[in-house]
Amino acid sequence: MSAARTARGGFAAGSSKAHAATLNREPLAVLLLGPTGSGKTALSLSLAERLGGEIVSCDSVAVYRGMDLGSAKPTSAERARAPHHLIDVVRPDEPFTAGAYSRRARAALREIAAPVPEGRGLLPIVTGGTGLYLRALTEGLFAAPERQEELRERLRQTAEKRGSAWLHRVLARLDAVRAESIHANDTSKLIRAIEVCLATRRPMSEVLAREDMARDPLTGFRLLRIGLNPPRAALYERINQRCAAMFAAGLVEETRGLLARYGPVKALDALGYRQALAVVRGEMSEEEAIRAAQQGHRNYAKRQMTWFRREPKVRCIAGFGDEAETLQAAMSAIDAAP
Repeated sequence: MSAARTARGGFAAGSSKAHAATLNREPLAVLLLGPTGSGKTALSLSLAERLGGEIVSCDSVAVYRGMDLGSAKPTSAERARAPHHLIDVVRPDEPFTAGAYSRRARAALREIAAPVPEGRGLLPIVTGGTGLYLRALTEGLFAAPERQEELRERLRQTAEKRGSAWLHRVLARLDAVRAESIHANDTSKLIRAIEVCLATRRPMSEVLAREDMARDPLTGFRLLRIGLNPPRAALYERINQRCAAMFAAGLVEETRGLLARYGPVKALDALGYRQALAVVRGEMSEEEAIRAAQQGHRNYAKRQMTWFRREPKVRCIAGFGDEAETLQAAMSAIDAAP
């Protein structure tokens, strides 16, 4: 590769012209997109090792310390292969918003990419499946109304009695457009959408449409979006296997420990933990929980693919991230990045 970088962040021999050209351009940041189970972690590690990069996680569960198995965090061995950021940054009982993620992730990108001595002059590689975090990082967030804890608690308590489907029906009456984009089991997003509707006296979809979502776009970088799009049947098989492996590795016990230490915190409503919590409470057998988690992750993968299709200028690769052909295609896309 003419502009390939070495593991120390410099350019390969014979690339002085490419090196000189890059000095006059904004640094590149690679965004790896794709559904859960598509191999983003494997691809990010391979790219980081070959191109002298550091990995910035974009996962709303991996930010929590102790939530390891259900979030499919990179293992300690994988993290030793390349520096990682935005993993294990808060306790599960601490709030962590998309705005907080955006601020920390942007700071990490600048520290990684800035030339020495201000930074390290390396390639930032953002990887993970939380679309809202990615949007917050690249585009900024709209000026949402303040959280109303009393209202949120009333909605939570009612949902516990009537089920999250009740929240979905309420939102559908307030904002049918927004209700279509939120899964009926996603309690936290349903509550937030209802909260915004009531606080602004307008449908949240209308608020979003009127607000400029690019209030605070990420600047100072050339963004290359690489999307993994493996065959659907093979992806679902991997998802099923990964869910079963999480439980076999001790997800129920991990969840039991988190519950004992932090109580029934919002973070435990994440996929996998939600089903493991049902086992802890005696509401499901482990076999039922595995099947429910598999179905939940497959549904989540569908929503992720819908979300990422809205991202601009994605260089799609029809394969898994741990396949040699995918790595070669990603390397070529990086080499050809404008």
